[in-house]
Amino acid sequence: MSLDESQTIRPADTTTPTPSRADAPGPDAPDPGPDAPVLGADTPGSSTDAPVAGADAPDPEAPSGRGPRSGGWAAVRPLVLRMHFYAGLLIAPLLFIAAGTGLLYALSWQAESIVYSDELTVSRVGDGAVPLSTQVRAAQSAAPTGKVIGVWPAPEAADTTRVVMEKPGLAEGETLTVFVDPYTADVRGQLTTEGDALPLRAWLSEFHSSLQLGEFGRNYSELAASWLWVVALGGLALWIGRRRSRRALLVLPDRKATGRRKTLSWHGVVGLWAVAGLVALSATGLTWSKYAGENIGQLQDRLGGATPAVSATLGEAADSAGADEHAGHQMPGGAEMPPPQPTADIGIDKAVEAARAAGVSDHVRVTLPAEGKGYVIKEQDKQVPVHLDAVAVDPADGKVMDELRFADYPVLAQLTRFGIDLHMGQTFGLANQLALAALAVALMFLVFWGYRMWWLRRPTKDRALSFGRPQPRGAWRKAPVTLLLPLAAVTAVVGWFVPMLGISLIAFLAIDVLLGFVAGRRAAAAARA
Repeated sequence: MSLDESQTIRPADTTTPTPSRADAPGPDAPDPGPDAPVLGADTPGSSTDAPVAGADAPDPEAPSGRGPRSGGWAAVRPLVLRMHFYAGLLIAPLLFIAAGTGLLYALSWQAESIVYSDELTVSRVGDGAVPLSTQVRAAQSAAPTGKVIGVWPAPEAADTTRVVMEKPGLAEGETLTVFVDPYTADVRGQLTTEGDALPLRAWLSEFHSSLQLGEFGRNYSELAASWLWVVALGGLALWIGRRRSRRALLVLPDRKATGRRKTLSWHGVVGLWAVAGLVALSATGLTWSKYAGENIGQLQDRLGGATPAVSATLGEAADSAGADEHAGHQMPGGAEMPPPQPTADIGIDKAVEAARAAGVSDHVRVTLPAEGKGYVIKEQDKQVPVHLDAVAVDPADGKVMDELRFADYPVLAQLTRFGIDLHMGQTFGLANQLALAALAVALMFLVFWGYRMWWLRRPTKDRALSFGRPQPRGAWRKAPVTLLLPLAAVTAVVGWFVPMLGISLIAFLAIDVLLGFVAGRRAAAAARA
């Protein structure tokens, strides 16, 4: 995934080549051979645009005398080079930021357990837990203005119970969580939370997704995710397509290389090992993005892969328990009667017992009855082997009204669940989080190496400041129509399905055309002079 894979063969002109500072050939340098690529300029003929040694020159150990390669890859390679160069150059800063914030988020799981250890753990493991109802009353006494909406019983012996409340003054999506010792019903603390994320991880999650810039900031992460898979797969194709004399150099860095060639070797090898993880991060990140995520959700629904939900709606069970006999009837004027409020409640302890009897017992989270709804008790053990079953319990008599097994999810819904949890570092626990951290560090190094190669490749003669140039324009004209038309069609479809990719690609093309027009005008003016 190199910013440096952007040179091509150009016939020698009459000017004196300007050597690159990083790649001036030494006394032991081999003859690059007849098809060693050089940096092409958009407007040939100027001494300032003289070629320099290219990143795609053959490795020193490669056999010489081989002619140019032909076929489909040879035709499309210049297009991939130019796309990879511009995408890497312009999107790489966003990828670097996403990797940096993602690294912080991956580490936040362990940091959370340290920073909030007082709230998350008990001081001493007791012989037996007090009833959940007693723990809830203790939490209500500690936060009398809060309304209890959920209870998360302690999943492990040393953990606290979480009592989740709605409270006036909290932002949308935030709740107040009171942490209760399950053995003594002592309150260990209170924190403002978002889902299962405590303040530190909640802040880092928002920082990763939007840079704390709100809805507008989400565009950055979607743009990065939209291009990450393109840059990664393009770089993979370029790296595999390079000539090399030893196959080991495909998967291991070239320790004999120096200068820019050494940087390219590390860039390519690390990219090769990281590409599967980077593409997976890109795909899973897009699932909850704003624009592409909506398209993905619609496609998933049409394919029958929507995530199901357990039904907790009170029906005949509520009527038989003494609910309003007019429930579900039409009021004068055609208005629907509001759903009934249950007149009897067996209590949270018996509801949890009913769920356990139905096989829902690992890391459960209880949602309390609301208007027209019964208890919803879900497993939330997302670490392999996962436990994600759910049941709905009638508060009047404790009967299970509905149950949903994760094994019964559509395959697409299961894959979506696994993908999101992998992206968040939950599926394999600490190993998952360390793998995410390693991918983030790898991506940051890939960006750094790409920019370093771009800088090292620059011509230095007669210029105080200069940069390496991309693959020359017009490469698409050399591609056969039978290859160009399907490629254009696929690009259009993907650009529509992933809007941030399509919009930014159009913007890149417009800028490129404008720069080409300006360069052409300057070349024409120079020729007339």
